[in-house]
Amino acid sequence: MDNKVLRKLFLGFIQIHILHHAKEEAIYGSWMLEELYEHGYDISPGTLYPILHNMEVDGLLEKEEVNVSGKIRKYYRTTTKGDTILEEAREKAYELFKEIK
Repeated sequence: MDNKVLRKLFLGFIQIHILHHAKEEAIYGSWMLEELYEHGYDISPGTLYPILHNMEVDGLLEKEEVNVSGKIRKYYRTTTKGDTILEEAREKAYELFKEIK
């Protein structure tokens, strides 16, 4: 399958993964890159950070800037809207995986 098509397909999985972890606890970009890599997603910071930003703009994540050792680290958590979208995505993913299993 064409890499461009796969990237589009996996973008949704990546966003669900981000919402899942941001609901459990505050996440930050470099940690999320490592987490995604452990699950087979090899994406660059130049791909991840715009995703996080767009999810914030869409009202799915909220950002808190924290000074960590003199540097500002952006932590993300889900919003109420993000929690709702995550639940809907889980239900749809579960139905899909049951069907294609």
